[in-house]
Amino acid sequence: MASSPSPTSAERGAASPFRRALVIANPIAGRGRGERAAEELVAHLGELGVEAELHRTRHRGDARETVEQRRGSFDLAASVGGDGTLREVFEGLGDDSVPVAVLPLGTANVLAIDLALPRSPAGLAELVRRGRSTALDVASVNGRLSFLVTGVGFDAAVVAEVERRRRGSITKWSYVPAALAALRQWRPTALHVELDGAAVEGPVEGLFASNIVHYGGVLRLSPTRVLDDGLFDIYLFRDARLRGLGAAGLRGLCGRLPGGACELRRARSLRVTSERPVPYHVDGDFGGTTPIELTVGSTRRRILIP
Repeated sequence: MASSPSPTSAERGAASPFRRALVIANPIAGRGRGERAAEELVAHLGELGVEAELHRTRHRGDARETVEQRRGSFDLAASVGGDGTLREVFEGLGDDSVPVAVLPLGTANVLAIDLALPRSPAGLAELVRRGRSTALDVASVNGRLSFLVTGVGFDAAVVAEVERRRRGSITKWSYVPAALAALRQWRPTALHVELDGAAVEGPVEGLFASNIVHYGGVLRLSPTRVLDDGLFDIYLFRDARLRGLGAAGLRGLCGRLPGGACELRRARSLRVTSERPVPYHVDGDFGGTTPIELTVGSTRRRILIP
């Protein structure tokens, strides 16, 4: 007697609440694993009854442009790559009407660490099946979207040095010689900081405007941050000389920031000026030099979580 065919995942009640997905993949992410991982994800989504379109990015800005052009044709977006790919997907979506599934394959994958997101296509497909999501605040920094951390001061000088030296893919080790080079040239400058329109008193020589806990996948910030409270955590570094930087770094490695010469406040808006230009970065990409203005938007993004 012939055996009955095995039931599909959809027939077993594993169908997803989503019907159409746009998968945006950086094919060279994860040292070339991006394309294969995206194809595996598309196959898993098909098993859930989700019709998925795969787009492989070709240049910076391609992910944002593609998501914008396809708006209305999908009820789920998937980002396969690093934090830069995810940021472009967020930019293209423009609001929280469509959630994003994230397969982290970049260098830092900060948000994935914070939210304990799965690292495999099969694991991400399980999140798609469940359909559970959370809202995420995003900010505008001189017209650019930030959902992780904007830094002003020494960390931005390191980012600028990494980009100056870049000849291919970036790894965490790329930051070590860049940090040493930046340190040799570093001279702290006083920052004039306004939070929600009020001037911060006392010296400030560096700051983070953050919506994360694991900065760069190395430093641990305050676990009290709230993803969707309409505020960013503002870390004010009162001393950015060599000794102050070393103390702050050790505290960050031990999960003891804020503390010492580092103070934590929360704000919806931030303005930073200085007598001479000070570098800043937006989510790990060099942005330029001061002045900067940051505003947490009223429109959030949404991301699938375990």
